[in-house]
Amino acid sequence: MKVPYLTFEHVTKRFGALDVVDPPFSLEIRRQEFVVFLGPSGCGKTTLMRMVGGLETLSGGDIRLDGFPVGAPDQRRGMVSQSYSTFPWLTVSENVAYGMRYRKDMSKAEKRARSDHYVNLVGLTDFADSFPNRVSGGMRQRIAIARALAAGSEILLMDEPFGALDAQRREQLQVELRRIQRDDAKTVVFVTHDVEEAVFLADRIVVFSKRPARVLSIVDVASVLGAVRDLAVRDSEAFFRLRTEVLHMVRASAGVEA
Repeated sequence: MKVPYLTFEHVTKRFGALDVVDPPFSLEIRRQEFVVFLGPSGCGKTTLMRMVGGLETLSGGDIRLDGFPVGAPDQRRGMVSQSYSTFPWLTVSENVAYGMRYRKDMSKAEKRARSDHYVNLVGLTDFADSFPNRVSGGMRQRIAIARALAAGSEILLMDEPFGALDAQRREQLQVELRRIQRDDAKTVVFVTHDVEEAVFLADRIVVFSKRPARVLSIVDVASVLGAVRDLAVRDSEAFFRLRTEVLHMVRASAGVEA
């Protein structure tokens, strides 16, 4: 029998007397699947993702990766958060390469080439030798994204990583993230409250209620839009209909009338 790749089994979370995830949350995520957690701010979706990364403990239930309980953070799970998590004493290029520091399967030249590739991917080649205090906040977030990609993590845990970017760069990175996820065989758990971003990126969207997190619906986006995404998808009637459907779900979950 094939073991599911990433599973949430009756997971609950509370901080003191505050229920964050309750009733228990269960979900199976397939290898190489792109799953988006979508819901109102503060509903508990980021807490669920942080539990996958080993940054929060569970109050109940179990999260398993390849059949084994997840533990402390490791190289298999790469985290990109909302904050600009850069090292001020390292250049942009050195920050991106930092995630590969313990990899023994790559030479220094290979690490440098991989770092250069992802620096270029996020549009920072001209700033490769600059320090983070010399670039903008949006650029520092791009450094963090490139570092997680360069590290070669199997799972990317992404907490609204594009929120600080301008619209053009955000669209570009959304397209590139889908390509990278497919070409590099990544599994992605992506947290956002942006409905259009969720519909464009996801294979499946898990729509949450306001806190405590309760699953309102699991939307199979891939069956409607297909596995390959480009900017032309945003102009399609199917995209518009699905975006509207999901938007109404989110508004209802937040108690906002359509």
